[in-house]
Amino acid sequence: MLDTSLLTPAVILVIWSIIILFWMAATRLPAAAKMGRDIAASVGGRGEDIDPIVPPNVAWKSHNYKHLMEQPTLYYAVIAILTLAEGVSTISVSLAWAYVVLRIMHSLWQVQINTIRVRFILFLLSTFCLIGLAILALIATI
Repeated sequence: MLDTSLLTPAVILVIWSIIILFWMAATRLPAAAKMGRDIAASVGGRGEDIDPIVPPNVAWKSHNYKHLMEQPTLYYAVIAILTLAEGVSTISVSLAWAYVVLRIMHSLWQVQINTIRVRFILFLLSTFCLIGLAILALIATI
């Protein structure tokens, strides 16, 4: 039977991404309304077009949501590869959970405080976890 224990942290990151999506909307829409922008009546454009005109702490949520759609896509692929190639181990599960915890910490930092040094350290640590997972996936598929 296929060991699916790597899928739980991946699902948690998906749920976290959805939470950030709603958090972004919950701050962006009122900020736009406060500035007299009727987003519902807008034609064309993209959500990110509003970022330059809203307060920075509102735009940070949008930036973080985009980040959750970037590197984590590699994470999801590696998790799927490891699961299908039967590369699930204590190390891979630990790295998978560490990646998710670090990405959530990165999100919380970015959407609230957003100092680059701390954000970069959290990103770098999560990237090291992803590299470890990728190496384990390579070993599992050779």
